[in-house]
Amino acid sequence: MNAIEIEDLTIRYGAETAVDALSFDVRRGEVFGFLGPNGAGKTSTLRALLGLLKPDEGVMRWFGNAALVPNEETRRRIGYLPGDLALPNFLTGCETLTFFADLHGKPALHRDEFLDHLGFDRKALRRKVRTYSTGMRQMIGLATAVQHDPEVLVLDEPTTGLDPLVRGNLIAWLQQRAAVGRTVLFSSHVLSEIEACADRIALIHRGRIRFLGSLSDLRGQFPRRVTVVEVGGARRTFDRNGTAMELIEELRAMQPLDFEVRYADLGSLFRSLADNKEGA
Repeated sequence: MNAIEIEDLTIRYGAETAVDALSFDVRRGEVFGFLGPNGAGKTSTLRALLGLLKPDEGVMRWFGNAALVPNEETRRRIGYLPGDLALPNFLTGCETLTFFADLHGKPALHRDEFLDHLGFDRKALRRKVRTYSTGMRQMIGLATAVQHDPEVLVLDEPTTGLDPLVRGNLIAWLQQRAAVGRTVLFSSHVLSEIEACADRIALIHRGRIRFLGSLSDLRGQFPRRVTVVEVGGARRTFDRNGTAMELIEELRAMQPLDFEVRYADLGSLFRSLADNKEGA
C-alpha cells in the first residue's frame, strides 16, 4: 500500500489553473522529492493533500483511504511543516513544542534527539519564540512536525532559513527516518537537496508533472558529457547516450591518457524538460 496517492488533482484560482490534473504516489518508506520553481504549484498541492485547500477536481488517498480532508486518526500519523510557517510569538520554544504535541495527541518521542541532531541550543527553549532568529524558528517548526514520530512527514520547503550545516543534518535525519520505514514527502526548489536524499522525484512546472521517477532514470534521458585527454595532450569533448558499459568499451578502444565523465546537473535536466514540454 502507498502512503499517499494523488489522482488528477486540479486546483484553480479564478481563471488561473495552479495545478493541472496532477497524479503521483508516494511509497511507504521512501524519501520523495517534489521539485519545481516558486509558483509551480507545489504548495497548493500539499495544502490540498492536508485538507487545507479544497481542490476543484481529483482524488487523494492517505494509507489507501480516499477523503478530501484527513480524519483525526490520519492526522495523528502525519507530521506537517507549512512553507509559510507561523509560530505563536507569545509562547516559549518549549511551550510551542508542547502545544503541538498535545494537538497530535502523541508523546514527543523524538523532540530532544531531533533538536540535538540539528544543533539547537536547548537552553533557548526557555525563551519566547519572538526572540528567535529565522533559522531557530524553522528548527522549532521542524521539531513540531517530527517530534511525535509520524508515519509520514510532509515538509514544504523545510530548509528555508537554515545554514548549510543544519541543512545537512536535516537531510541526514530524513534519510534515517526513511531507513526505519517512515515516509518523507518534501518540496523544494533547492536542487542539491533533492539530489542528496530523494529516492524518487517529481518535477512540476506550471502545475503539471514534467517527470516522475528516480534521479538515475531522469539522467538516463540525457547524454553524458565526456572529456578525454589524448596522447600529446590534446583534449576532446563529446556527448554520449547509452549505458555505462557501452561508454567504458568506447573509452577502452580510444585508450586516452585521462578522461572525465559528467552528468547533467538536476537544474539543467529540469530546464531541458520544461523547455521540451513547452515546445511540444
